Amino acid sequence: MSTEELPAYGDAAAQIGDGQTGQPGALDPLLYREIDRAEWAELAPGIPSPLTETEVVQLRGIGDRLDVTEVREVYLPLSRLLSTYAENTKRLGAETSAFLGESDTTTPFVVAVAGSVAVGKSTIARLLRELMSRWPGTPRVELVTTDGFLYSNAELERRGLMARKGFPESYDRRALVRFLTDVKSGAPEARAPFYSHVRYDIVPDAHVTVRRPDVVIVEGLNVLSPAPSPHDVAVSDLFDFSIYVDADDTDIAQWYVDRFLALRQGAFSNPSSFFNVFAGLSDAEAVERAMGFWNDINLPNLRENVEPTKHRATLVLKKAADHAVETVLLRKL
Repeated sequence: MSTEELPAYGDAAAQIGDGQTGQPGALDPLLYREIDRAEWAELAPGIPSPLTETEVVQLRGIGDRLDVTEVREVYLPLSRLLSTYAENTKRLGAETSAFLGESDTTTPFVVAVAGSVAVGKSTIARLLRELMSRWPGTPRVELVTTDGFLYSNAELERRGLMARKGFPESYDRRALVRFLTDVKSGAPEARAPFYSHVRYDIVPDAHVTVRRPDVVIVEGLNVLSPAPSPHDVAVSDLFDFSIYVDADDTDIAQWYVDRFLALRQGAFSNPSSFFNVFAGLSDAEAVERAMGFWNDINLPNLRENVEPTKHRATLVLKKAADHAVETVLLRKL
């Protein structure tokens, strides 16, 4: 169970199978500026948050502790930086077209949000969509998740990959590349498949349609993975800016189990939910089941496929155990 729906309880970190803790792969300080929370918060002085406390509560995911202070000190400066990048990328595109004697063919600015299951990247993607749409230069912002590019459950079963759902091979990478190519080439519209978290599957004949917005945010586990061969286009080749949401894997394990327990009380109780079979578990049984999913699927995927792509990100948000961002690392230009 590698989906973004699942979530934690008790000292989950102590139950990680191999006993390893922390995140490997520290970033090269020669490539990144490391900015602490206080310094980062000062980069948007005097700019009021456009979101109310109620709006922030509506945006945050289960188990996340996002509040108006976090929005003001971390994500408002980030949205300003992203809008600056988007505006300057648009300007460069227009100047390039003028240099070539062509009409302006400016295309959407594409932002990636990557990271582990349960690290909070979906909340961050939704929040950035709202914040960026409030800046004058980027009023039209769309969000697409890579869940829609998972193979259907029937296809995963046919390929023997159901137990590896969320691993790179479980995605239709070519379809995702085609979608992003349409976006970046300025196609009038680009269509992505729609994924139901209730059904835990692709919904046939349902789509998310993007019609040349100013910004497209793409959120997913493996969006920063390299191409499978030198002859292929990597998904990350089509991003203008990428964000990796980082945390110690012991903390993520705890968040994962917390979310699983919360969903057992809520979404899992829906008779139509794929996960309804877990609704009647006791606390102890739910923790055991969640940690099984974490140790057998999500932790290996994080260590083998997700975390090693961190160095490919333009910016890394390092979270503390309470979900608050404590450090921002920005790649040097």
